[in-house]
Amino acid sequence: MTAETAPESFVSTLDLRQDVSLLTAALMDINSVSGNERPLADAVEAALLQIPQLSVVRDGDAIIARTELGRSERVILAGHLDTVPLPLTEGAKGTVPSTWESGVPGEGILYGRGATDMKGGVAVQLALAAGLFDGGKQPKRDVTFVFYDHEEVEAVKSGLGRLVRNHGDLLAGDFAILLEPTDGTVEGGCNGTSRFEARTVGEAAHSARAWMGSNAIHAAAPILARLAAYEPRTINVDGLDYRESLNAVKINGGTAGNVIPDRCVVEINYRFAPDKTPDQAEAHVRELLEGFDVVRTDAAAGARPGLQHPAAASFVAAVGAEPKPKYGWTDVARFSELGIPAVNFGPGDALLAHKDNEHVDADAIRTCLRALEEWLAG
Repeated sequence: MTAETAPESFVSTLDLRQDVSLLTAALMDINSVSGNERPLADAVEAALLQIPQLSVVRDGDAIIARTELGRSERVILAGHLDTVPLPLTEGAKGTVPSTWESGVPGEGILYGRGATDMKGGVAVQLALAAGLFDGGKQPKRDVTFVFYDHEEVEAVKSGLGRLVRNHGDLLAGDFAILLEPTDGTVEGGCNGTSRFEARTVGEAAHSARAWMGSNAIHAAAPILARLAAYEPRTINVDGLDYRESLNAVKINGGTAGNVIPDRCVVEINYRFAPDKTPDQAEAHVRELLEGFDVVRTDAAAGARPGLQHPAAASFVAAVGAEPKPKYGWTDVARFSELGIPAVNFGPGDALLAHKDNEHVDADAIRTCLRALEEWLAG
């Protein structure tokens, strides 16, 4: 029986105490493409409810599990349950169910959708939750575990955004770690992102008498020229160098092969350093494209790294590697908006995310788990 064919009452059983790489494979084997997170959310909730020291709250296909030890510091460990759609390429390894390159479970490279983004990180969260109180031990910090749906789709559907709206009091904390893939290195904050449309207008005419009209696509050439000549900046924010990028990502215009186009739209994506707000980023784009009709269609603020916070500094010291900036946008920005310093830290190479050969090394997952275990133990 598969997650795709199982009746609604069926709940997959997760063993949170098995080797964390095997737990990763078990999570991957439950198809959880965005919009189909329920079977996995059911399994995660059922497993967490077996841990008596955790209080568990569910909202749709998102789950919050918290310790209530009265510690002076609370840490949030967060990860999303969904993946992008399965590969369309025949024979692709990065699909569901997962496969081990060695043929031996728990040894070597694990292939499948979500291997890096981010079932390895979710497995680490669950293994930590199960082991926090083993042998009578207790963590030195209170911990909030957050598992949420709809991260890989438009922001309006975000399960984490819904949790902020519906259970914001349960997301209070001093420091947050998002277990996105970072190859086991702390990546502080993240760039912001914004999208724009630069529009040109012409006059339609028959292409045999082009001089009777005005070509809107040709009129967009200066927009492309300015973007091509633009030199992206690298900006230091709180000790980390964030590299920006500003690019045309799509162009649309014209109606037929024998008609001079009267409209053209150039879509633009600006990834900006967390030293500026979305409005400041928009002002920068408008200055570059002065003279053109520019409309902002989407924006999300970045997040400063916040590595000066004592909890963040102690975590960086525990990991040992030099922290890096996060160039892409991640949900650390949502925690930053709540006033919670946040970093990215998880197993796997982010460059493999969403690829047809998505994979992760079993040892990388174990190393990430050990680092967090030792830090939480104080």
